[in-house]
Amino acid sequence: MITDIVAWVVWGGMFGGAVLLWILIYDRHRSVKRLEHDAERQLHLIKKEIEAERREAVARLKDELHKRRTETAAQIRKEEVDLERLQVTLNMRSEKVREREIKLDVLQQTLQNNERSLARLSDQLRVSEQRVKTLGEELTTKLEGISCLSREEARKILLKNLEENVLLSSKKWVQKVEEEARKTAKERSIQIVVDAMQRHAGEHIAVQTSGVVTLPNEEMKGRIIGKEGRNIKALEMATGMEFIIGESPESITIAGFNPIRREVARRSLEKLLKDGRINPTRIEETVLQCEHEIESAIEEYGRNVVIEFNLQGLKDEIVMLLGRLHFRTSFSQNVLAHSIEVGRFARTIAEELGLPNPHIALRGGLLHDIGKALSAEIEGPHALLGADIAKRCGEDQFVVNAIAAHHQEVPFESVYSPVVLIADMISAARPGARRETLSTYIKRLEKLEEIAYSFDGVKKAYALQAGREIRVIVEEQQLDDDHALILARTLARKIEEHMDFPGEIKVNVIRESRAIEYAR
Repeated sequence: MITDIVAWVVWGGMFGGAVLLWILIYDRHRSVKRLEHDAERQLHLIKKEIEAERREAVARLKDELHKRRTETAAQIRKEEVDLERLQVTLNMRSEKVREREIKLDVLQQTLQNNERSLARLSDQLRVSEQRVKTLGEELTTKLEGISCLSREEARKILLKNLEENVLLSSKKWVQKVEEEARKTAKERSIQIVVDAMQRHAGEHIAVQTSGVVTLPNEEMKGRIIGKEGRNIKALEMATGMEFIIGESPESITIAGFNPIRREVARRSLEKLLKDGRINPTRIEETVLQCEHEIESAIEEYGRNVVIEFNLQGLKDEIVMLLGRLHFRTSFSQNVLAHSIEVGRFARTIAEELGLPNPHIALRGGLLHDIGKALSAEIEGPHALLGADIAKRCGEDQFVVNAIAAHHQEVPFESVYSPVVLIADMISAARPGARRETLSTYIKRLEKLEEIAYSFDGVKKAYALQAGREIRVIVEEQQLDDDHALILARTLARKIEEHMDFPGEIKVNVIRESRAIEYAR
């Protein structure tokens, strides 16, 4: 019985194990089926993606092919149009070449005909010359018999009469040529001057340095003066300028002859007003800083001119003097701007005249007023001062003479000197160059001539060169050479006493005797 029970238990266990094993195998089979199904689905998705990408790539490829085909077709059409245009041009040129060939053939035929006519005329001329020679010999023999003169004597008389006639004709011809040349030269000179002014007629506003400083308020005057005037005294000591505090509201006037020191004073005062700290120590520091700034500005202005005109070999001394001219004015005209303008005018005139080296005219015009940078420190005419500086710095001889002679204080040594003189007059006299009113200008010239006429023995007096020269012609019987020299000195002293003028005025007294007769 126990054995049966054990058997049944064993069989039951085996059956349960078999069932469990079958369940496990079935679950594994389902899992494998699920995995196969998932794998097939993933494979299907991948195939769809690959197919989509393939289709997209094919579409892109088709678009690219269509784009390339379109571009290629457009390029081909463009090249065809260019080719047609070139073909038309080539055909036109071929037609012109054929026309020229026809004209050349006609000219060659005409030339051949002319050569044949010339040969015939040459033969006829040779025969005529032979006939004239024979007739001349016969006539000479008859004349010798009639006049009782030999051939040599008759030749001398004929040559003498011919020489007199030729001299008379040549004098008349030379006179006529001189008159025509004078008329043509005047018209040409006017045209050259007008061309020079038109080529450089652009509007130009020169920088003007002012000697007036505007204050933010009236209270700043007290701070600038300082306790017992120590601040303003420190300013005047450091700058060398005079600070005038007048009744004009909220402004201070800076007075002084040196334009650079005046600019240093102006900048220093403006810096102090912005800073607010005004005391003797700060004033000295600010003035020193502004002096360094002005030196740098002077060098920069000079270098800019050198770069603008590509000036080679210009010494540093001249570069600095050019920069100093920026702070100098003449009749309210900025001297550096005036010098640049004169250089351009001189170069243009030289080019119009066909001179071999217009650069000399440019250099002479640019440096013609270089002496004004030192005229406040060294006595003497600025033209001669500038010429000495240019000569010392190794400038060309023609440039030096152009600088020295631009006020006709020395003779001209080359054609470039009068060119610079003319350019200087154009720049100074053109409308708007100088701010002196016409009435003031005329009054100053009239005053100058009036002073000259106040002396005995003066026959004529002319104010020249915008009042920079007074030319006086005296009675030669009333004044001798010694009295003429005394008159020049006395007139110069009287002008200094009764007139205010920039720079200097040249007093030129002329005494001459003339002998005049008339041929009737």
